[in-house]
Amino acid sequence: MRIDLRSDTVTKPSKGMLEAMQQAKVGDDVYKEDDTVNALEDRLAKMFNKSHALFFPSGTMANQTAIKLHTNPGDQVICDKYAHIFNYEGGGASFNSGVSCKLIDGHRGMFTADQVEAAINPPDFYHSPLTKLVEIENTTNKGGGACWEFNELVKIRKVCDSHHLGFHLDGARFWNAFVAKEETTQDYGNLFDTISVCLSKGLGCPVGSVLIGDESFMKNAIRIRKILGGGMRQVGYLAAAGLYALDHNVEKLKEDHSKAKDIAVTLESLKRVGKVEPVETNIIIFSLNDISQEKSFLETLQSKNIFISSLGQGKLRIVTHLDYTQEMHHVFLNVLRAL
Repeated sequence: MRIDLRSDTVTKPSKGMLEAMQQAKVGDDVYKEDDTVNALEDRLAKMFNKSHALFFPSGTMANQTAIKLHTNPGDQVICDKYAHIFNYEGGGASFNSGVSCKLIDGHRGMFTADQVEAAINPPDFYHSPLTKLVEIENTTNKGGGACWEFNELVKIRKVCDSHHLGFHLDGARFWNAFVAKEETTQDYGNLFDTISVCLSKGLGCPVGSVLIGDESFMKNAIRIRKILGGGMRQVGYLAAAGLYALDHNVEKLKEDHSKAKDIAVTLESLKRVGKVEPVETNIIIFSLNDISQEKSFLETLQSKNIFISSLGQGKLRIVTHLDYTQEMHHVFLNVLRAL
């Protein structure tokens, strides 16, 4: 039995999802003639109380398109030092949009409205980049799956409005925050100008993210997607997986969260484990008391066919997901206890 807890991207489509994909009605999506893609986009736009949604092959491309829609070359984006758009998108913000990132030293990937206010460059000071966009990530990946407090997001929205800034949500693991915090999609749609949501992480789809927003921002999204090489043809086979996931897999995320909390409790009981970050959703980040033992710790797990990630700087990551069964959970906890 292989137990792969490196990421929630390792899942494979279930039998039901594959059947839905095989039965999909498809067309040429570049001509906007794929009925299944159109249905998925329409459903997500309505869920978030927006007028438009657009399917993308990856969350990175969706985020990069959003940055391009909000900015011009030379502008600046405010985000956390842990932000995915800064750390894990290949420098795309600078390459694709010609913008820089002003990094906020937040807490577990989250910052306050006051910190945003302090980070905004004076618009009439032409020596500094023009601040145009505030970006947040919910849940925070490097922050250990932490969820933002909605009230703080409301305060940040007010700062954005007062300074005429765009507000983008990288919702790579939005669905995890959605079930953990019991907030509504409409709440988020009313707050953010653009939102990217991933279908291929917690929801178990093989491919896909969707960028959502109103026409004022989204009217050029399909052009940017084309420029970035994201136009696909009979993509309804993939969109069908997204529709199936929205119907069947969102509530299952609660099971991933419960298992993650079990793992955190077990890790905290081990003498060789140091700090375990608080667990809200499906990500556990922890460190060993002796960082020099990290390699041997990972090798011991691998010898038992268990795989987790190293984030560097002494941090290790475990991510629970749809394909991590109760049987695997029982085996993994017993292996940890025996270390």
